[in-house]
Amino acid sequence: MATERLVVIGGDAAGMSAASQARRLRGPDEMSIVAFERGHFTSYSACGIPYWVGGDVEGPDALVARTPEEHRARSIDLRTRTEVTEIDVAGQRVRALDRDSGATYWTGFDKLVIATGARPVRPALPGMDAPGVHGVQTLDDGQALLETLERTTGRRAVVVGAGYIGVEMAEAMLKRGYEVTVLNRGAQPMATLDPDMGRLVHEAMDGLGITTVNGASVTRILTGDDGRVSAVATGDTTYPADVVVLGIGVEPEAGLARAAGLPTGPHGGLLTDLSMRVRGHHDIWAGGDCVEVLDLVAGHTRHIALGTHANKHGQIIGSNVGGGYGTFPGVVGTAVSKVCDLEIGRTGLREKDAVAVGLRYVTATIESTGQAGYYPGARPMTVKMIAEYRSGRLLGVQIVGREGAAKRVDVAAVALTAGMTVEAMTALDLGYAPPFSPVWDPVLVAARRAVAAVRKAGSA
Repeated sequence: MATERLVVIGGDAAGMSAASQARRLRGPDEMSIVAFERGHFTSYSACGIPYWVGGDVEGPDALVARTPEEHRARSIDLRTRTEVTEIDVAGQRVRALDRDSGATYWTGFDKLVIATGARPVRPALPGMDAPGVHGVQTLDDGQALLETLERTTGRRAVVVGAGYIGVEMAEAMLKRGYEVTVLNRGAQPMATLDPDMGRLVHEAMDGLGITTVNGASVTRILTGDDGRVSAVATGDTTYPADVVVLGIGVEPEAGLARAAGLPTGPHGGLLTDLSMRVRGHHDIWAGGDCVEVLDLVAGHTRHIALGTHANKHGQIIGSNVGGGYGTFPGVVGTAVSKVCDLEIGRTGLREKDAVAVGLRYVTATIESTGQAGYYPGARPMTVKMIAEYRSGRLLGVQIVGREGAAKRVDVAAVALTAGMTVEAMTALDLGYAPPFSPVWDPVLVAARRAVAAVRKAGSA
């Protein structure tokens, strides 16, 4: 029997999880596996980069789950510093570029996995490519930023964008002793939250000494006589900067696949079926940050760049490629983050998401504590719940608070996945003890308030 060849494009979470799972199921005599990674590192935690930059964890080695040498020891032909520049779908081959030697060559495949990840949004503005302006998507990016920080004598940092990456990098720069200004185009930080919840994040950032400027659209990056970044301009206002970090967000790195004629969705990500097979292509799979996934609440595809999804995609792809079977049904949009001691959690739809898909809804917002109110150190948290008008189906939850706040959103994520109503949630048997929760957990208090809002709306 001829040996099949699996080619994997991308050496991080989705790609190497797929390669490793396929190798568990198929030995080297049954399937050869070739993986291409354009950077130096494989199987690493990009989510850990802000904490490496901020000095909370050592890196980059601490962020690597499995090195290239470890993959190669498992009979995976992993080629680092090698970028795939073309996919020939009809010819079942890919063109690779050795970034060190400049040599190019073709490699054939029987099965192909595309796991090219995402790239930081980098607006085409004057000065955006100046030295001292950094994105933080890969470990190579993190290393480059740290090298800049070591060379820079000034202590002024401007972070462009106030999403997850932006607020985490603002914290990292604050910990390194920088004077931090965050320029945010939106009405409040954390656009993944509704503005009323984002305001709580803004207030907390101000309290930490981070200057957050909302409604600020960057128009250009100014440079000094040495060509390095010196300031960031927003209209008539300039903000001095010795280093600029881009936290605007990411978009799918799907240009290679799109050029090959593979289908992409409204957000620019590859479209797959439930088995993560690229639609219309029997021997091509895709996973991780380069794909769009089904939002189980909204009912349409969306792009969510998270390592949790990427690793699941890889496991499913590897199982299917290796002769097993697996599916990825979709997501509810759960995410957590923090800025210093403020925790942020969200899942499901925001108000504007509900409007966009034509859902009528009610909201309920409560303030509670993470522990029993009398327990020493009890800290406040705010929970906002969104429920469907009349039916009471849970649509989304947002939580902002201190220790113990963010991971409470997991209860809501399970409820969303199960299609529960807020009334059914009030009967959930959650754990209780004074050090961990009030008698009524904050999520359940919000559910009770949402039930009342649903009933009131239904009787109006």
